[in-house]
Amino acid sequence: MTVQPQQMTDQTVLVYASDPGEPPGVTPVRHPVPQLETQPFPTAIAQPAPQPDSAGPGTPAFRYWVAADALSSGSRMWGALVPSGTQWVPSVGRVLTAHLDVGVGLNAFYTRTGLEFFHRTVAGVEVFSAQSPEIVRHELGHAVLDALRPQLWNAAMHEADGAHEAVGDISALLTALQFESLRVTVLTETQGNLELSSQLSRMAEQLGWAIRQRKPDTVDPDCLRNMSNHFFYRDPVQLPPDGPANTLTSGPHSFSRVFSGAFLKALAGIFRQQPAQDQAALARAGEIAGQLLVDAIVAAPVVSAYYAQLAGHMIAADQRRFGGAHGQALRSAFVRHGILSLEAATSLTAAEVARRGAGLAEAMPGGSDEQGLTTVTVQGMAYGIKGPLVLNAPGEVRRFGIAGSDPVGGSLRPADPEQVATSYLEDLLRRGRVDVPQEYRSDTAVVDDNPSRFTTHEIARSEAAEGLALVRRRFA
Repeated sequence: MTVQPQQMTDQTVLVYASDPGEPPGVTPVRHPVPQLETQPFPTAIAQPAPQPDSAGPGTPAFRYWVAADALSSGSRMWGALVPSGTQWVPSVGRVLTAHLDVGVGLNAFYTRTGLEFFHRTVAGVEVFSAQSPEIVRHELGHAVLDALRPQLWNAAMHEADGAHEAVGDISALLTALQFESLRVTVLTETQGNLELSSQLSRMAEQLGWAIRQRKPDTVDPDCLRNMSNHFFYRDPVQLPPDGPANTLTSGPHSFSRVFSGAFLKALAGIFRQQPAQDQAALARAGEIAGQLLVDAIVAAPVVSAYYAQLAGHMIAADQRRFGGAHGQALRSAFVRHGILSLEAATSLTAAEVARRGAGLAEAMPGGSDEQGLTTVTVQGMAYGIKGPLVLNAPGEVRRFGIAGSDPVGGSLRPADPEQVATSYLEDLLRRGRVDVPQEYRSDTAVVDDNPSRFTTHEIARSEAAEGLALVRRRFA
């Protein structure tokens, strides 16, 4: 169902400005009635809009307006940054529709046809993921990144998934910076040092609390994920597939923290360069960091060691847009998290960027899902699957010869595309994230049929590959 465009009024609605937090939660505030038809990323909610003066927390009407406000503000923020002509991927259609309560769970999904949110009662508290603006804006971030770089959807590589989850968290952060009251609060909380843990860096406190009641070591102690962290890059091919929240794994939500942590430090560095250290300067720093990220997403090739390419292209975008004014802040942030080795960071001189980066200004978003990917065929029987299995491995040409840090010094050698893709498949299977239909299972299939475990991929018949293929169904 598509909600009709709302007329501009002076009415307000009661919403959460940020995550509802751990029980008993935060106090709602009043915002103008949100406009869901915000271009170029119009959204809708799959239920009729209630009256703006509806009841407060704990009601479907309140959850509607929280989600609508988060969608509208997130669309407005991204819309100001993306290239002209950007639109949702074709399967979404003209409007991205959010379904606010599709079942029981502590999760939320982007499915390429819409957004799905869930609920669960934990310790007597009803937790609705759609009632958190941060979670809604995170899922919106998946859809925006998909619009900018659809090739990442089916790319069989850990760093594509990590980038998706990082951009989701960054989406929540950058949208929060649209609100003056929150900027003032964060500057007071951190005393101007944005690298510190704050309301801005902590993602989804209430959902984190709920998960912590059931699985204490799987999330951070004060939220779901905190962008104020010190996780240092490792080649995800060499990381374990799962582990407690205080360790780095190849799992997308864990590995995302390397990039989102570096982004927060880059934002802090850009803020320190502003003439004044006030809330207006923080808003400007957010705009700059967000624009550089969008430019990098559009231009960076889909390759193994993808994080390094994103970092290098943010530096290149800064050189093109701002004459390199923020290069020091960017280099420092990405080196501190190991996304760029020291030699990689120092090699990105103005001359090298100009030589290698010709045509970056003309880069356009979009393309087909397969553009920039190369197919790798593996023997499915080795994974309990009947017949050959096709994976989409990273296959574009590197623009910058850069890589992440080797912990013992120097640069890591990026893994080859086949190793990246097969490691990715193995990790998905080890985490139980692949749905393998019965007819494709061998006698030695290793499949987790636990109905409470959500899957992100499935093995499906592919006409293009003339056989079986690993196909993504959702981002969580």
